[in-house]
Parts: sequence; structure tokens; C-alpha cells
Amino acid sequence: MAGGREYSSAQRKIINRYYDHIDTIVLTRLAEITTDMALAMGDSKKLDRLWKRAEQALAKVTTKDGQKDGQKDAAIERILALRDLEALGKLVSKLSR
Repeated sequence: MAGGREYSSAQRKIINRYYDHIDTIVLTRLAEITTDMALAMGDSKKLDRLWKRAEQALAKVTTKDGQKDGQKDAAIERILALRDLEALGKLVSKLSR
């Protein structure tokens, strides 16, 4: 089995649209995670899982400094270290504009 996978024209368009809109997809995911965190304030296990998902999503976000994929900006590191839900919500709101 040699060579890469060949996609149909329709499949290539779907894949390209996904990657064209990845920032919007990640921001929507972060907004949903933030809402879930607010609703799960008493459940520490669920909050731990949600913060882990938020960290993974934030790793894919392009910040104002243009940092992306593996390079964290100081504000994101502080939010994750302190687990500051309010600051995460403000960051998501700011990035959504």
C-alpha cells in the first residue's frame, strides 16, 4: 500500500472548510467548556476534566501576540495556573470579537 489517501472533491472541500474555520470552532468549544465549568462548580472531578479540556483548546488558540500551538502567552498560563473561571470567560469573550 503505497501513497496517501485520495479524497473526493466534496471531501477535500469539507476538510478545507474545517481548517479555514478552526479558530471559530475552538472558540466555540472554549465557550461551551466555560459554561460547563460554571454549572459544575461543586464537582471537583468534573472541573478537573474541564480544565484539562480548556488547556488543550487554549493550546490551539492564536492569541493577540500571534502565538500558537505550544507557545502559551502569560495571560493563558496565569488563567490555567489559578484556574480563574472569570478570567477564562473574559479571554474567550475577547478572542471572539
